[in-house]
Parts: sequence; C-alpha cells; structure tokens
Amino acid sequence: MALAVAACGDRRGADDVWFADEAAERGVHFRHVSGASGGYWMPEIMGGGVALADLDGDGDLDAYLLQSGRMPGVASAPKADAQALGNRLFLNQGDGMFRLAEDPGAEHAGYGMGVVAGDYDNDGDVDLHVTNLGANALLRNDGRGRFEDVAAAAGVADPGWGTAAAFADFDADGHLDLFVVNYLDWSVGVERDCFDYGTGARNYCDPGNYEMPAKDVLFHNNGDGTFTDVSETAGIHAAYGNGLGAAAADFNDDGLVDVFVANDQVVNQLWINRGGMRFTDEALVRGCAMDDHGIAKAGMGVAAEDVDDDGDVDLLVVNIEGETDSFFRNQGAYFIDSTAAAGLATTSRRYTRFGVALADFNNDGRLDLYEANGRVAYSPESAVEDVFAEPNLLFQGLADGHFAAVASAVGGDGALIHTSRGVAAGDVDGDGGIDLLVANRDAAPYLLMNRVPQRGAWIAFRALARIGRDAHGAAVFATIAGARQRREVQTAGSYLASRSPLARFGLGASASAREVAVRWPSGAVETFGDFRAGTVHTLREGAGHAATADD
Repeated sequence: MALAVAACGDRRGADDVWFADEAAERGVHFRHVSGASGGYWMPEIMGGGVALADLDGDGDLDAYLLQSGRMPGVASAPKADAQALGNRLFLNQGDGMFRLAEDPGAEHAGYGMGVVAGDYDNDGDVDLHVTNLGANALLRNDGRGRFEDVAAAAGVADPGWGTAAAFADFDADGHLDLFVVNYLDWSVGVERDCFDYGTGARNYCDPGNYEMPAKDVLFHNNGDGTFTDVSETAGIHAAYGNGLGAAAADFNDDGLVDVFVANDQVVNQLWINRGGMRFTDEALVRGCAMDDHGIAKAGMGVAAEDVDDDGDVDLLVVNIEGETDSFFRNQGAYFIDSTAAAGLATTSRRYTRFGVALADFNNDGRLDLYEANGRVAYSPESAVEDVFAEPNLLFQGLADGHFAAVASAVGGDGALIHTSRGVAAGDVDGDGGIDLLVANRDAAPYLLMNRVPQRGAWIAFRALARIGRDAHGAAVFATIAGARQRREVQTAGSYLASRSPLARFGLGASASAREVAVRWPSGAVETFGDFRAGTVHTLREGAGHAATADD
C-alpha cells in the first residue's frame, strides 16, 4: 500500500519508504463496523480504538482492536455479522506475526470507543480498561492472556460516552488510579438533523449542536481491586468539556502526575495535581486552553513528549480540517503556542486529524510525527468510495526543531486512504524500529511496519515500580551525543489508543546512552549509569542497578 502525503511546505524523504502495511500477511484480520445506518447518529463517526500491549506476558506486543457494531438504542441499525461483533485480541508469536486469541473475555461486546492498558491490581499482568458508548469495561488479566470484565464489581462501569482514559498513580501510593474522559452527555433522544452549509448534504452534527458537555471521572484505586469515584472531592467536576484525548504526565515538574484533556470546540483542561488526590484546572493560566489567537479548537488526539529536549513535557493536540495543529511548548511555568515555529501551521490544516504519535521512527535522536486522518463531515471530493476517508500524514523531526512533511511514507502498490482514528505505537517485531497500529472506521486496520532505510542505533528502557509493574507517569532521562533527552513512561495518549510503555531513544550514530536516570511518580530520582545500544534494559525502582531484558 502506498501513501502520498498531500501537504504543503518542505518535504523530506521523497524517495524513502518509512512504513509498509502488513496487517493481513501478519495475521491481523479484523474489520471495524461502525453500525452506520444512514441516520447520522453522532457516535458512528468517532470510532475506533487500538492497543499495543504485552497481554500474555511473553515480552512482545500483542494487538487489541475495538469493535463498535450495533448502535445502542437505534432500532434501525443494521445487523452486523455475528463474527464482527466484539473486540479482538491478536497474540504476537514473537516475530511480529499474530494469531487470533480464542478468549470470550477479551471479546467484550460493547459499542467500543477507546482502550488503555495497565496493571491496576499489581499482580504482574497487564489489564485493559475499555471505554464505550454506555457502560465501560475493566478487563482483568488472569496471567495467561485471558480476561474477565470486572468493571461493575470494581466500581468503574461508568455509563457515559467514554473516549480517552489514562492509568497513573496520582497519589503515589503504589496503585494505578484511573482517569476517564467523557465526550458528550449524548443519547438517541437528543440527536438532530444537520446539513452542510455549502452543499446542503446531510452531515454528522458537530458537538456545538448538542450543547451537552460531559463530566470526566477520576477513580481512586483502593488497593483491593476496587476503585472509588473521587471526581467531586478531587475538583475534576469543577469543569465540563467535550473530551476526546488525554495524556498523563508531570507537566510542571513538581513530582506529581498531572492530566491534560483535549476538548472538542471548548477550552482544553490541564489538571495540575496538588497532592492528596486534589486537582486544579490551570489550562487558561498556563497557556494551553486555546491557541495563540484565543480560539478553542476541535481538540482530538494528544501527544505529550519533550520535543525540544529542554527537560519538560510539551503538548501536541491535533484538530479538525481548517484548523492547524496546536503545539504547546512547555516553558516551565507556562506553555506557548509554537505551532508555526514548528512548521505545522500550514501543513497540518488540510485534514481532520484524530490519532497521533510523536516517536523517533528513524532513530536519529529527534521525534517524528504521524497523524491519522479522517473527516467527520461528508465531502463530495473524496478520492475513494468512503466519503470520509483521507490520507494520513508523516512528518520528520529536523535538527532545527521543525517538522517537515515526508512525501512518501508507505510503500507498495495501492493508496492508503481510509477514515483513520486511533494510533498505537510500539516495536512489534523487536527490530528496533517503532511500528504503528492504526484503526480505520468501517475498514481493516493498518499494521505499519517500520522500514526506514539506514535507521540509527536505538535503546529502550522498561521502568518498573517497586511492585513490579510499569511505572506509569515516570520519566526516563539519558544523555545522547551530548544532549540530555527525556522520554515518558505512559500508555495513554493519541486518540482512543494505548501504546507501548517503554521509554525509547534513537541514538543516531551513538553506541550508548549515558547518565541514565529515572524520576519516579513519587518524585524520587534515581541514576543508573551508562547502557549499550540495541537492547531493552530494565530499571527497577529502588534497586539502584539495571538488568537487560535477557537477564
């Protein structure tokens, strides 16, 4: 499959193929079903979600894809094939080849939206939280890659329209708490007819037509397999929004994990952690609620990484057609909108972007950018049968801090043009290149295998909390060729997606990473020394030493 990036501005790598779509040949046989029936029900256009996570504990990344299917409460919804209903888990065989797991528990059959992975019960197995239109699911892993939905018993079966979610230890008690983003207080009874101003064609409504923003939810982990809804006492219900994307990280470097929420057509929220499970929304005073023109954009996917290597976490929010991306550069006490300075003001606005990944695909030490696109409004200009389909975008990170569009991103014989949504990043085949799993509405997913020619050296770290699980919210620091870099330990981000928790560094021509250190979610910092390239190393909280993945 081939993708021509139709974007303005500087283009790099016109003769280089960065990715190859190998979903079918690698055994990922899945087709998303939105349940669209011609009624233009709002949830039909928003799915679906994906995850890359080690769900059977064998050290490689498995693939989890969410299904939508029948629209709840819509009698006219088409009856999907019985085989199409339910989510699907594909187990990695160790070389990036997959087989379908025969596990009814993993095939949770809600109207699926998003997913996030994390070991919420500290038993050493990665669990899944699934957001739905309707009650959410908490899929507890039994250690053999088999799952059971325990959301009701655990107290997290929130009945709203869930989208993004994030696991993080917000109170540093050793247990992963759960932040859930809701989109609209929507039901079939509030749906209405909307039309395009220019053509008069029937369209999906935008969220402003409903004027029904939703409350997000914060669940505190009680440490016994259950959670308590602390949204009110934590201050989360002090603000509403049309939330679609979320990222959890320590944005103000005070040793506590915060949460950023991207809202659709209303101001974003930056929940600063004040300790004791109390939060304050400081998006306005810190400069990331709106763009530099004071406009609240149609925020969808989110990426949180230290793009400029200055030691703090920056934010990239992707938006709808006609609006630029929003690159909020972290200045310590506040953010500035640096979208134009990063080269994304003109190149990003042609398409409607949902999923997003900031990752070093060519291992040159600079973060690159992938954006998954797909309209939410009918367009008579579509190049394919799907009138919402758009090509995805790839940008190369340059030494001067700019991003440049890559003219040829995916190699092969055809065109990759679908209505793309969630994007999950991780090294699927263990070759040191970051691959991508992309969900496509009413279509098969992409499994984009990294084929960047002459990739640089790489190194990766798995940061483990004292209990033995991935330390969500930790930050790993390393000196690469004289530059101090930071990578986050997180699974949440993008749009409706969950990524690999490994902190990965592209090394270019360097043979090692020096002065490696971890700041744990408790705020404590540990140093671990120097490490060789080409290996995944394990950093254990409190150990003061590191072991390779082979130890």
